Amino acid sequence: MKKARLILTASLLSIGTFSAVTFSSCSKDDTCQVGYEGKDCKTLSRDKFVGQWKGQEQCTQGDDEYVITLTASSSSDVKLVYTNVYNQAFTATGTMTGTNGFSFEGNGIGTGGATVTFNGVGSLDQSTGQLTITYTISGLTTNSCTFKGTKL
Repeated sequence: MKKARLILTASLLSIGTFSAVTFSSCSKDDTCQVGYEGKDCKTLSRDKFVGQWKGQEQCTQGDDEYVITLTASSSSDVKLVYTNVYNQAFTATGTMTGTNGFSFEGNGIGTGGATVTFNGVGSLDQSTGQLTITYTISGLTTNSCTFKGTKL
């Protein structure tokens, strides 16, 4: 009788432990590859970023209000094309870093023919729908900027 009770207790503990591990790791969103989300991991995270965004930009050297465009890259499901960086028609390539964020970098030719480089991160606040992009742009001078906008 004692042996049967011991076996039953061990079995129940094993089942309980297995169930706890299974249920705690059951969320599909936690197991999706970067750039994908949803129950079946087939929803592209970048899709919520695609579109035109109007917003205010505050920089260490000046402020501006303008529209940026984010489009899906044809080269990869986890990449975006960011157009009108710094309100100068510069283009950057972004890569999804999670379901609500991406990083980007790019370069262009600025005023007077100077080479300009830029890099930063973008994130989307799902509760407010606000896109925030923080980046640094360097060329003749260096400027740090934060763009906050809403989708048009």
